[in-house]
Amino acid sequence: MGNIVALVGTPNVGKSTLFNRLTQTREAIVDSIAGVTRDRNYGKSDWNGYEFSVIDTGGYVVGSDDIFETEIRKQATLAMEEADVIVFMVDGREGLSPLDADVARMLRKSKKPFYLCVNKIDSPTNYYDHSEFYALGFEQIFPISAISGSGTGELLDEVVTHFSKDEEQRTDELPRITIVGKPNVGKSSIINTFLGKEQTIVTPLAGTTRDSIYTRFNSFGFDFYLVDTAGLRKKRKVEENLEFYSVMRAVRAIENSDVCILMCDASEGFDAQDISIFSLIARNRKGVVVVMNKWDLVEKDHKTHKEFEQFVKNRLAPFDDVPVIFTSVINKQRIFKVLETAALVYKNKQQRVSTSELNDILLPIIKNHPPPMVKDKMIKIKYVTQLPTQFPAFAFFCNLPQYVREEYKRFLENRIREKWGFSGVPIEIYFRKKS
Repeated sequence: MGNIVALVGTPNVGKSTLFNRLTQTREAIVDSIAGVTRDRNYGKSDWNGYEFSVIDTGGYVVGSDDIFETEIRKQATLAMEEADVIVFMVDGREGLSPLDADVARMLRKSKKPFYLCVNKIDSPTNYYDHSEFYALGFEQIFPISAISGSGTGELLDEVVTHFSKDEEQRTDELPRITIVGKPNVGKSSIINTFLGKEQTIVTPLAGTTRDSIYTRFNSFGFDFYLVDTAGLRKKRKVEENLEFYSVMRAVRAIENSDVCILMCDASEGFDAQDISIFSLIARNRKGVVVVMNKWDLVEKDHKTHKEFEQFVKNRLAPFDDVPVIFTSVINKQRIFKVLETAALVYKNKQQRVSTSELNDILLPIIKNHPPPMVKDKMIKIKYVTQLPTQFPAFAFFCNLPQYVREEYKRFLENRIREKWGFSGVPIEIYFRKKS
């Protein structure tokens, strides 16, 4: 079961900076304009062997100052419902605000563990600025600097005490195939079509999301769980509830799946929200099948299918080795192919390639196309092996791993895909020092 940590607080306290530090990315857009974070507010992090997801709720609070208060209360409420641990951030330079006191009162009523961290404690001269926040009545306060990282280790040591290192104990080894996508793209309809009313057996599974329904599908030679999720909502107007919890719920459903069927509305194209759900799946290293539903509503000629498929794959790049299927649930068109493809992607995800086979095939390719020289140094790759992970990952042992460029990594990934067919599955490639 994935653990979710939500970063909550008023605008401009440094949530995006802490998010970037925890996820080791520059993905959130950091700017001094209040409420500037947009969309890129989900990432993976780990601390001392505990892996967890981080959600920066700030990305969902946008609009004029007068709606901030309502939105911040809303995000705090939703974080209390959906996250496993809440990190409540305040600004040590600005000092205690009435809104901070409001959020603190709300969190105190919640049953979720939460930690107060006072950000922007950047030097010994302002270290004691955090002490005024003791007025909120908390015994433990974490003075931190999200920019330099000071104090974040102590905070994370506490946060991970609520997590288990053990993966969720699966009651069985059946694959979990999760249907994800925006609302009204046909997710529930395709599940009903797969199952037929008489076959629907809803199975309560430990640790499943409130809004996900797990149904055992056991016919036509298939046996797996189909998971129907609530779907991601689109942001309509900034003044409305921006519903970051829909992302949290999708995150949980995706984290608990083996393969995701990403359903899209072909009559609407393949838009930014479809891409953001796809990247959520890829970042969680899950198998994926893209299903363009409502194909019956698209005007087409003999070229439309190929052109549309290429358009989708271009938008998925660089991870474009993904099956794209065009369906009409209403007309039961190509429905069975979706299940067949999802089963094939699951098989690809489980595939193991022996070390001898990898070396026999890849080392001659590497010899003919070696990595480009860097600073007059030659990179020599000696050996390759597949790692014992839950997704396909390969370690290439070489003399100068730090000099291998991203383009060469992609070259190797493409050769692996050509030779062993990992369609629909993200591949990770690591370069390690040959001892």
